[in-house]
This record gives sequence, C-alpha cells and structure tokens, in this order.
Amino acid sequence: MALLQNTPLVLGLLAILVVQFLKVPIYFIVTKKVDWSLLTSTGGMPSSHSAAVTSVATAVGFETGFDSPTFAVAAMLAMIVMYDARGIRYQAGQHAAALNEIRRDLQIFFRDIKRWPKMNEEEKNQELKTLLGHKRSEVLIGALAGMVLSCTVYILI
Repeated sequence: MALLQNTPLVLGLLAILVVQFLKVPIYFIVTKKVDWSLLTSTGGMPSSHSAAVTSVATAVGFETGFDSPTFAVAAMLAMIVMYDARGIRYQAGQHAAALNEIRRDLQIFFRDIKRWPKMNEEEKNQELKTLLGHKRSEVLIGALAGMVLSCTVYILI
C-alpha cells in the first residue's frame, strides 16, 4: 500500500504513538502513580502534537531537502501547531480549571440551598477537561522527540 510507504506520514504517526506511550512512565516518575488514560489524552509531557509535526517536517526536509519550499511549508505549519499548543490550547485548559472550580463552588451553594434533583453521580461530578494544551517545556521536549525520531530513521536507512 503506497500510503504506508510515505515515510514522513509513517514517522509522524509513529512519533504520536511513541510520545503518547512515554507519557505514562514520565507521569509515574513524577507522581508515583500509573495513569493509563494518558495514552489517549491531550496535553502533558511530552507534547505528541509537537513530536508529530516536527517529525513530519524533519522527514520532509530529508526527503525534499531542507532548502525546499515543501520543507518550508512543513516547518511553518509545525511552528503554528506548536505555538497553538502552547498558547491557545494551554489557556483554554486554564479556563477549564477555573470553570471547574466555579462549578464546584456553585454545586456546594445550591446543595446547601436545596437538594439537587435526582441525578446520578457521574452527571454530578463530570468536569471540563483541563489538560488541553502544553507548557513550553512539553512543547520543546515533544519537538525534540519528533526530530530525533526522524533523524534516527533517516540516518539508519
């Protein structure tokens, strides 16, 4: 299948898988807790978005030359994705955390005034996702992971 012979695409997907897997042991080292949900979550250390786009851009550079217009497009898109992951998505996560706190406070307030209507516990405790974006260090480590992965593959083949 020709799609699987597209090395930049394969490396981008591989970068996502490798970095998502790495989130579990990194989280364990930091917190001494295992959280398998990190395999499919956004945010956290390292950034799989950054790893994917830098892996693809690096692979495109090897395929077409680092002076090619195609590499320029891939590199610019990678920078935009990383900027967005650090900026807008990170701030959205911060807003979600603040909204969750307000929601908890309101729940206590309304519970004290009158009892909540009959709801199951899952509905009562559902929170907004706060781990949406990345810190600078997470973006940087993800970007380096993607570049190292592509460089390693192209050096070895």
